[in-house]
Amino acid sequence: MIADVVAAVREVAHAEVMPRFRAAGRVRKADGSIVTEADVAAQSALAARLARIAPEPMVGEEMTQAERDAALADGGGSFWCVDPVDGTSNFANGIPFFAVSVALFASGRPALGVVYNPATDELFHAARGGGAWLGDERLPLRPGATVLAEAIAGADLKRLPPPLAASLASRAPCHSQRNFGASALEWCYLAAGRLDVYVHGNQQPWDYAAGSLILEEAGGCHAAFDSEHLWADPFGARAVIAALDREVFAEWKDWIRARVPARAG
Repeated sequence: MIADVVAAVREVAHAEVMPRFRAAGRVRKADGSIVTEADVAAQSALAARLARIAPEPMVGEEMTQAERDAALADGGGSFWCVDPVDGTSNFANGIPFFAVSVALFASGRPALGVVYNPATDELFHAARGGGAWLGDERLPLRPGATVLAEAIAGADLKRLPPPLAASLASRAPCHSQRNFGASALEWCYLAAGRLDVYVHGNQQPWDYAAGSLILEEAGGCHAAFDSEHLWADPFGARAVIAALDREVFAEWKDWIRARVPARAG
């Protein structure tokens, strides 16, 4: 099945996303985020292609909450989870760091994940129990930092609780930090060893579904701010903590949680 999903994602990205790169108009949704015609066209095309691979309901970013709730109820733990253009602001501004992200859930957890940046032709993928890959190269491409003080962090400061953001900006326990603006790809950069640790204060399931599986299969670790599991009920937004190295993850998680208000996450 992974080969079929990879083919579908590539086809949709090149048919619906790349022809609109640097040319798509944008509008703001009610939550303030940006949507372009590429997001809508790609989601529609993915819905048709993925249904032919596995006839499961789909939960997509460009759906209403009522549509998502209906899909979740209908799927019984098995469904497609899709972000048709992850990093829409980058895409709309002509920054070549965005992706099509697709995960297939089984029994309430991702079983398959594909994240594709058509601007660079990098395709990350994983199936549970089968390892994580960038094309035909096994992930990670390089080992992650084994000491937190030497780690490169992925961190979106504006989405973090203010005490944590202030600490990261002024007294970070890591070597340096980056924010690339496309969550699914940032998970994959972590799995590849391009980043060492990661934190984000508000990700939706389509932001982390495929990427978190790819990280797991690369040997990395993740948790939520307030839980050891990303996939605890309810299915929804999470504040996430992750790292490639297990010991660095434990130190990073403790440092973050010590600076997060009790109800955050």
